[in-house]
Amino acid sequence: MDHICPICNGLEVIRAACERCGCSLEDKGRLMDYFDDYSAYEDIDGMKKEDGISNDYKNNQCPHTLTCPNCGSNSIMLVGEW
Repeated sequence: MDHICPICNGLEVIRAACERCGCSLEDKGRLMDYFDDYSAYEDIDGMKKEDGISNDYKNNQCPHTLTCPNCGSNSIMLVGEW
């Protein structure tokens, strides 16, 4: 069975606060979409095996890049897939 990310598919939104300043973080999309010009078009599960995050493929998690609009800090959130 294929799993889907509720964030990527618009079923939920990420609500998280910046650890530095407390402002709401903005979701900037899947981490692997930033690897190169074509990574957004590659197989998602295949990219998870090469993204440097251990077990995101095995645990059915989608890594999202979050940015703080106030202080500019970046973080990664692993979103559980359904």
